[in-house]
Formats: sequence, C-alpha cells, structure tokens
Amino acid sequence: MKAGKIATSLTMMTMIISATSISAQVLSQKNITLEAAKKVAADAVAYAKANNAPGGSIAIVDNGGNLLYLERLDNTFSASADVAIQKAKTAAQFKAPSKKLEDAVNNGRNALITVGRTFLQGGIPIMHDGQVIGAIGVSGASSAAQDEEIAIAGSKAEIKNPNP
Repeated sequence: MKAGKIATSLTMMTMIISATSISAQVLSQKNITLEAAKKVAADAVAYAKANNAPGGSIAIVDNGGNLLYLERLDNTFSASADVAIQKAKTAAQFKAPSKKLEDAVNNGRNALITVGRTFLQGGIPIMHDGQVIGAIGVSGASSAAQDEEIAIAGSKAEIKNPNP
C-alpha cells in the first residue's frame, strides 16, 4: 500500500516536472496572415505598375515557406509563378534575401546548390517586430534587379499585427 502511494506521488511529480519543462521549450513565433499577404502583394503590384514593369509574378509565403498568395500580372512568362514561389520560400527559410545566397554561390559557395532552393535575386523576407513572418518572391519583371525592387517594395507594406 505504501509502495503504491510512493509510486503515485512519483508519477505526479514527474508529470508536474515534465509539464514545466515542456512549457519552457515553447517558442512564440509570429506568422503572416492571408490579409497581410494580400496587402504585401498589392503594394508590390502598385510599385511594379508605377515603375513600368513589363509583368511579374508575386508570391507571398508564410515563415515556413508555405504559399499563401500568388498574383501573376499580365504579359508574364508562365514559369515566373514557379520561380517567384521558390524565391519566396528561399528567403523565408534562410531568413535572408535570396540575392545574398545567389552571391554566395557566385562567389564559390557551390555546396549551397545541393540544398534544393532557388538562389536567384528577387526573394525578400517580410519582417514584423524583428521576426521573419514570411517572404515575398518576384519573377518576370524587366530584370533580376527590378524583381528585387518590387519585392522590397512589397516587403515594406504596413502590417499592423500579424497574429492578434
């Protein structure tokens, strides 16, 4: 009987200790909402039109690189949508502009190619309160530099609170 009470007490103490250590391991991470993704895309489209981009696909992903929103402008080559998505995924998952990674590959860091991402200019992380909450990727404008300009313009969209 005494052994049963001790075993029950030990089990309860283990559960309490486990619960405490689990809660200490949980991270608080913000993520972009669909509404915010649409705002980012709208700002990018406005910039593209104001700067005479001949077309472009604009992809918005969450902080894990999952597609939330895609807009493809008229006169854009069909593969641009896929490339824009991959640029955005790269920026979100590496938490860095895709151009930084493209430059690393071009400067001899060829092992990055084996990671399976698209290291092309035009992917930009979307930041809120110092955290990457998603990313934007653009492909199909007049140049890689214009892809990046459009992505930067979209990434600067005013996002009030991605996770209330």
